[in-house]
Amino acid sequence: MTLEELTTRARSLTTGGHRVVLGVTGPPGAGKTTFAQYLVRLLRRTPLDGGEPGQWVAHVPMDGFHLADVELDRLGRRDRKGAPDTFDAAGYAALLRRLRADEDEVVYAPAFERELEQPIAGSIPVPRAARFIVTEGNYLLLGDVHWTRVRQQLDEVWYCDLDTDERLRRLIARHERFGKDHEAAVAWATGTDQRNADLIAETRQHADLVIPAPLLRTIDDR
Repeated sequence: MTLEELTTRARSLTTGGHRVVLGVTGPPGAGKTTFAQYLVRLLRRTPLDGGEPGQWVAHVPMDGFHLADVELDRLGRRDRKGAPDTFDAAGYAALLRRLRADEDEVVYAPAFERELEQPIAGSIPVPRAARFIVTEGNYLLLGDVHWTRVRQQLDEVWYCDLDTDERLRRLIARHERFGKDHEAAVAWATGTDQRNADLIAETRQHADLVIPAPLLRTIDDR
């Protein structure tokens, strides 16, 4: 499997004429965002059906549907931030459904600001010209009622299968980069994050395609 083959497969999904939504999933630290951003850049290099390069692909992450800390405090879930029930899964599914409906000139999606650790509404504009949407997040293949609504809006879901040691290394480094000291970063990565990773690993078998660790490592190096 190569990046070129994945790009070709992604482009082939657009042949039906409808707006396509591709999901990228995997456990925390597996490289979902890095891969999604890289795939978007590759796709944007070549126009679709004679259109303008760059305009036909959009990136809409799931992380914008994190519940705000004030709501997590009210619910008593802040110590589990990142778990499935700390996201607005129904809101995420509704956004994906609206994107697939393809009825609006622009759809605004929320983003997640890691410096603040908070969602920011209306941060990502998705214009009508965007025919291919890449969305990425942890729980795209989760089988409970809230998350199956998300899967129903996705044409395919690809799973990032990075090896555990490398995934933990990246995850700890990310937590440190955004303010945690080393001990706190390790505790969160091997505690809350690992419990979520174990849950997500059980969904791997339901993916349409598994992206292997060697390929994910090459993207991290680019």
